[in-house]
Amino acid sequence: MKILFVLTSHSELGNTGEKTGFWIEEFASPYYYLVDKGVDVILASPKGGQPPIDPTSDKPENQTDSTIRFKADNALQEKLSKTHKLSEISSDDYDAVFYPGGHGPLWDLAESADSAKLIESFYNSNKPVSFVCHAPAALKHVKNSVGEPLVKGKKVTGFTNTEEDLVQLTDVVPFLVEDMLKQSGGIYSKKGDFEEYALEDGLLITGQNPASSEKVAELLLAQLQK
Repeated sequence: MKILFVLTSHSELGNTGEKTGFWIEEFASPYYYLVDKGVDVILASPKGGQPPIDPTSDKPENQTDSTIRFKADNALQEKLSKTHKLSEISSDDYDAVFYPGGHGPLWDLAESADSAKLIESFYNSNKPVSFVCHAPAALKHVKNSVGEPLVKGKKVTGFTNTEEDLVQLTDVVPFLVEDMLKQSGGIYSKKGDFEEYALEDGLLITGQNPASSEKVAELLLAQLQK
């Protein structure tokens, strides 16, 4: 079984002068959940090479067993430094795709034509597409077979407006994930701030926040094993 992980290449946190990227927990936790069960995970990003890490995700208060394992895993660090370029990826080579979050995807993956086409290709080939936290931003321009937003009429979740407010980035981000999913016709729901919550609607799997990242991987693997 082979799953593609798509990470952001965007490192600038709006006009703040601060850095962003992908969130370590949202990458490491699903990654280890899957590889420990024998899944081959391949990494890609829009620019290829080393994707930027959100420095906030590396703070002591955001450490988990998975992030600690990640930081000690030289083989994975090496693999991460050589992500494949997204434009060179074909959905034919994989069974599913997973997008970790972090604020970076709001800028690049949300607007990437390569990413949108890839998600559509997976979905139209009856392969699961999965996203956690800010990564549902990548669904912004993704269409279904009749040209409507893919999320229209589907149960979805993602980083909430109140969670964005709590991290004090509401006025920094280009758009709010919750608002975008609703505006695209998604049937959006959520749990309490930073509580685990993940949803599956057919081939589309979404998780609310970092605490939900492993749950998304669980749902993804269970669907592939059916």
